[in-house]
Amino acid sequence: MSTSVQLEHINFTVSDPDASAVLLGTLFDWRVRWSGAAKDDGYTVHVGSEASYLALYRPPSSPGAPNAACRHVNGLNHVAVVVDDLDAMEARVVAAGLVPFGHGGYEPGRRFYMLDHDGIEFEIVSYTS
Repeated sequence: MSTSVQLEHINFTVSDPDASAVLLGTLFDWRVRWSGAAKDDGYTVHVGSEASYLALYRPPSSPGAPNAACRHVNGLNHVAVVVDDLDAMEARVVAAGLVPFGHGGYEPGRRFYMLDHDGIEFEIVSYTS
């Protein structure tokens, strides 16, 4: 039996969900789908497209809050985003004050990386020629 699978969202911890949402919205033309109170008295912003989004979580500031695993900022390797025009996206990244790095080509596409203000790595890839 074949099952269709689609990634809906990725939830990770950031220092400022609102600022991260503004940056990602500016770069990728994403919109805030929802924001509000989250688990353990934290705060989350969902930013993305109709099909998928990133859940940007900030834990509560109290040091004794539960769920210590969700308190770690940058607990992943990178988030990859596919774009049609890699050069135009790189110009947006630079205009946002970020530094593209790790440029490379591989069959069938090209890519570069960037770090946001929390040091979270994004891979920007294009499969168009």
